[in-house]
Amino acid sequence: MIIIILFLVLFLSLAVHLSYLSKYIQTRKQENLQKYILTTISNVIVSGALIFVALYKPEQIQKIKFPLMMWLLNGFVMILMLGFQIMIARRIYYRSRLPENYHYNFFGKKVLHPNVVKPKEVAAFFASIPLFLFTGAYFVAKLIRFFQK
Repeated sequence: MIIIILFLVLFLSLAVHLSYLSKYIQTRKQENLQKYILTTISNVIVSGALIFVALYKPEQIQKIKFPLMMWLLNGFVMILMLGFQIMIARRIYYRSRLPENYHYNFFGKKVLHPNVVKPKEVAAFFASIPLFLFTGAYFVAKLIRFFQK
């Protein structure tokens, strides 16, 4: 059981690690760099704990139910990707409501400016769709099989 918890903590820590890396690259703030370094240290510590447990208690590794762990990880990634897509959609929606991002044409219709949607956001949104679909399909299929038994 402790191995599964350590794997999940490591996966969560890696996700946070990547988010701080992307925030640091975007903003170049010192606090994001410090958080990135802290998550690096926590990843090394958790990985070391996993190696220690694997070396001294190999029967713990044999007890792991990898299908269950994969199902949980896929569910987590699916929720993460869905949240990412919702975050991008909300940003675009809020930008479209700002008066500096639109004007009215001759017929009184609102016309949005091109700066409402940034190319990086569109690329990130469409790049996250396949990962969301693959992980979501696996997660939902396993969930349905679980309730059919």
